[in-house]
Amino acid sequence: MRDLKHVGCYHGWIEDSFPEERLQPKEESNRKLWRIDQVNNKQYLLIVSNNKPDLKKLEKYGVKGSASTKNYDALLASLQEGMKAKFKVKLNTVKSLSDRTTHPKRGKVVVVAFKDLPSFFMECASTNGFSINPEQIRITTSKELFQHYGENKTSHVHMTFAVATFDGILTITDLEKFKKALTHGMGKKKAYGFGMLTVIPCK
Repeated sequence: MRDLKHVGCYHGWIEDSFPEERLQPKEESNRKLWRIDQVNNKQYLLIVSNNKPDLKKLEKYGVKGSASTKNYDALLASLQEGMKAKFKVKLNTVKSLSDRTTHPKRGKVVVVAFKDLPSFFMECASTNGFSINPEQIRITTSKELFQHYGENKTSHVHMTFAVATFDGILTITDLEKFKKALTHGMGKKKAYGFGMLTVIPCK
């Protein structure tokens, strides 16, 4: 991996930053949530993980001396049902057309139309223990590239992910579901930078 051309490269970089877990069988390694945020024309990599990363490896593509870690437990312990918080989450906005109650196998996966994103996110919010006012959220859409090369370095998979970033104010309705969303993520393709929910409690 010479550079960060697509989200698959970011995934590899992050996994390499947890070298002890790299030695474990895939089914025993812990999933990491991550997202790239841009603030004042600077990009920041955010990660939620069970274990601390190797900061030197994490800074391979970052600014030397800029990586730091923080315990998540204090924030989780401070949360209460009914609490309001500013939030941000980036989701892979696709859905299956099949009805799982009558058709166990997944149907055709389609991209959610922009006009349907508010209702799509309302459903996601309910599933993950919080509510939002659809008139008070901002939605930004984009696309991201993913490539995966085979062992012979010639064959490769090329995909484009549909992306929507949601931010606004939420209200916690189910504390346990909400904590799980913070620590385990929301939606699909979490390994590739989707589903990381970040919050700042409102004062």
